[in-house]
Amino acid sequence: MSPGDGSGRSLPTADDTRELGRDVGRTLRAGDLVVLTGDLGAGKTTFAQGLAEGLGVRGPITSPTFVIARVHPSLTGGPELVHVDAYRLSGGAELDDLDLDTSLDEAVTVVEWGEGLAESLSEDRLEVLLRRSASEDPDEQSRVAVLRAVGDRWAADPLVTEGDR
Repeated sequence: MSPGDGSGRSLPTADDTRELGRDVGRTLRAGDLVVLTGDLGAGKTTFAQGLAEGLGVRGPITSPTFVIARVHPSLTGGPELVHVDAYRLSGGAELDDLDLDTSLDEAVTVVEWGEGLAESLSEDRLEVLLRRSASEDPDEQSRVAVLRAVGDRWAADPLVTEGDR
């Protein structure tokens, strides 16, 4: 996913990133795929933590880098969350080996570092690009999120602005 024209939602703090994730999480349903993209430290896991809170699943939500995928059961009777980190995967074949398609219809699947790998999992998905500001000072760094709808599922979602469709 390309950054496009540079527009997006400003996220001055980690709490703002988490809040956007919560807002997205509240809209998710079984079968949804969310692909998170961004540089190291851009807030992908922070966003996933908020998403998990909004979805109402058991935590804690941590980066699944070394285990590749974690399943978080619902605390509210909703779908479980399958949280995947594709950073260490060398290609689509390794992603296929995780058999995500077996739980895709019943769970919400979130794939960090999923660009170029996870798109084949579903024709309908929400792509979230997180970027850090150029400031070297961590106290002055903010983030920007661009949400891009792919497919009919997200066509009318109010979280996705018209320019991001």
